[in-house]
Amino acid sequence: MKLDDAAASLEALGNPTRLKIYRALVRAGAEGLPVGGLQEKLDVAASTLSHHLKTLVAVGLVTQTREGTTLICHTNYALMRGLMEYLAAECCAEGTGCAPVRFSKVA
Repeated sequence: MKLDDAAASLEALGNPTRLKIYRALVRAGAEGLPVGGLQEKLDVAASTLSHHLKTLVAVGLVTQTREGTTLICHTNYALMRGLMEYLAAECCAEGTGCAPVRFSKVA
């Protein structure tokens, strides 16, 4: 992953509404969520949701497919993994030894 691509992804996720949308899609799994279901789940106005989805799609974090008249949103898991790997790539690169990483559940 290139620096500019990582920065664009992180910038897109830096907005609380977009991060909430993205987390809901990650939680939904490979089947994704229809836009209407996402709107209902997050209680976001249709125009607001559309605006934020456009940003997530533009950087590649989210893809959309059409099934009839329904637009389904999916997480681009390959890009998500690439971003996580990019962020962790320099961990302990100086040979100083890493501090233990402990993940806790985030609300």
